[in-house]
Parts: sequence; C-alpha cells; structure tokens
Amino acid sequence: MIYIGKFLHATSQQKKEESERRHGEFNLIIEAEDQDSAVDKFKERIVEFRKTSDLFEGECSIYMVHLLELNEFPKGRAKMLYYKSIAGDPVMPYISCSTPSGETEGCRIVNWMERIPELDGHDAHLFIQFKP
Repeated sequence: MIYIGKFLHATSQQKKEESERRHGEFNLIIEAEDQDSAVDKFKERIVEFRKTSDLFEGECSIYMVHLLELNEFPKGRAKMLYYKSIAGDPVMPYISCSTPSGETEGCRIVNWMERIPELDGHDAHLFIQFKP
C-alpha cells in the first residue's frame, strides 16, 4: 500500500517574538505493508531530518493531521489529495480537505488555540517532539 502522511509542525513556540516562532506543514509518502509500518518509517525520517537539516531545529512539536492509504497511484485521471482555502489574514482559521471530491467528505477546520492545532474541534495529538 502507498501511505501519505500530512503533518503540522510548530517550532520555537515558547519565543516571545512572533517572528522567532515558526509553524507549517509537510507531507511524507512511503510504500509499506501496513499503517503501523508506514508511521514507524515516518518517525524515522523525521528524526533523520532533525539530525541532518535545519527543518526542525530548536524546540519542535509535530502533529500528524491525517494518513491517506492508496492501493496504487492514480492512472488516467488525476486525484486531488489536498486542498487548502485561507480566509484573509494568516491568523484566521482555514479549511483544509484531504481528497476532496464525491469520494469523501474529509474537510476540517484547523485552528491554533494556545499554539496547539485543533482538528475537527479536538486538540491534535502530538506525533513527535524535539527539545533543544
């Protein structure tokens, strides 16, 4: 199976100056036998990024937003995997959809309350955290 993980990251959120804090999102993709194997490989890769790059420097929290499972890559017709619509200011909540189409109703509102992402009205669960 093919697995695509979508993640949010929050770096240096303890800093007083907003310009010193960072947050964003990233995707990882892997072919694996099952979901647990894919998640383990995602964790390994994130730890590798931490050791070999500046992507997740300092104090960093990472949240897995969702995990997509595909039998095969789409052929003949492109499949939309991610759509994001932002209203006005960057501090405003946004609507994010995974595979938005008639095939799924995967839309959610993502909001940052006390610097913890909120997905579908619930605090996101920490996936991995790094301390300096």
